[in-house]
Amino acid sequence: MGEHTVLAERFEENRSRLRAVAYRMLGSLNEADDAVQEAWLRLSRTQAGDIQNLNAWLTTVVGRVCLDLLRLRKSRREEPMEVYLPEPIVSPLEGVDPENQALLADSVGLALFVVLESLSPAERVAFVLHDMFDVPFDDIASIVGRTPTAARKLASRARGRVQQAPVPDSDLDRHREIVDAFLAASRDGDLEAIVAVLDPEVVLRVDAARGASKVVRGASEVARQALSFSQFAPFLRRLLVNGAMGVVAAPQGKVFSLTGFTVRDGKIVAMDILADPERLRRIDFSALGD
Repeated sequence: MGEHTVLAERFEENRSRLRAVAYRMLGSLNEADDAVQEAWLRLSRTQAGDIQNLNAWLTTVVGRVCLDLLRLRKSRREEPMEVYLPEPIVSPLEGVDPENQALLADSVGLALFVVLESLSPAERVAFVLHDMFDVPFDDIASIVGRTPTAARKLASRARGRVQQAPVPDSDLDRHREIVDAFLAASRDGDLEAIVAVLDPEVVLRVDAARGASKVVRGASEVARQALSFSQFAPFLRRLLVNGAMGVVAAPQGKVFSLTGFTVRDGKIVAMDILADPERLRRIDFSALGD
């Protein structure tokens, strides 16, 4: 067996973990796959015999690639975006497929990604690598170009922000009951019933094109917005969005929007709607069937 073949096999052993690292950093499956592929290209051009710890080496490379992509993304935005949702992972209600299971471990829901998007690139990289993947600060320091002490502070600041993200309940059956009640009340135009399943501090985020993005806060305001769900009632399909309950609206078979719900303590605490046609086209809905 040739050296290149052995190296490729060792890389494949690390691919799942590297993809999970990149997805948490970037919030995009496409970009995550590009970052992992770039790591392979760099590895294939390197004298592998000089690498003492391949896992650590690959993680460092992916971290640097992701940091560059985050900085480029930030520089391209002329103004801060009020709402930017990650590229969600959609799955049938029966469960997440094994390939994506590692991506969604540790309750990596949309609400958490929204907070991650608010971090600086260096903060996000430091937090993800240390808190989610146990990478030592000495290694993180070389990625972000700071001292280990400074890298520790980056992760600490990020941790304080991330702790604000609601952690969803783990009972999916209960989630489905709550979401079904919300959809039924929205379809019937029953504001009181909608409010009953919403947390008083619920947040609705809409990521849409052409300046239509918005954030709505509070049960009463969100309930009024929810009445718009009634027009899509015949076209809604339940599914999992990043492992939690969600719905896709597809009138005449064309995806119009994707909504993820975060349920905690029996109430909907967050609703995240992706309605940008260009970004929706990049999501793979094939696992849901016809």
